[in-house]
Amino acid sequence: MIGNITRWACLGLVLVTGYATAQDAAKEKLAVTAAEKWLAAVDAEKYAESWQEAATLFKNAVTKEQWEQSMQAARKPLGKLVSRKVKTATYAKALPGAPDGEYVVIQFETIFANKAAAIETVTPMLDKDGTWRASGYFIK
Repeated sequence: MIGNITRWACLGLVLVTGYATAQDAAKEKLAVTAAEKWLAAVDAEKYAESWQEAATLFKNAVTKEQWEQSMQAARKPLGKLVSRKVKTATYAKALPGAPDGEYVVIQFETIFANKAAAIETVTPMLDKDGTWRASGYFIK
């Protein structure tokens, strides 16, 4: 009898874990779509618009003017986008230095006209209104 209980408990754990993974994958897909839309504004040098569309956390951390200046300095010299593909997308409820919430850390393998191999990291978060919005952006 104990063997059967253990087997059922393990089966239940697998089912719950599988469900959580499916939920996480759905959230990752929504976040990737939001990140790609947001990056389109950055690619078009619409930095003020990208700031406006970012998460509240992002806008509380950097002013629109600071964002525009940093994008002019860091992103514009890379040139036009040549290609971008998702490398990884990972759902998380906690990230270092950020309040608990729902996040997806997305790494893109990106080629720009003036930089042949870059990794862009966009971290959308589920904002208070239930919309996935960029809360962080880094380029290596």
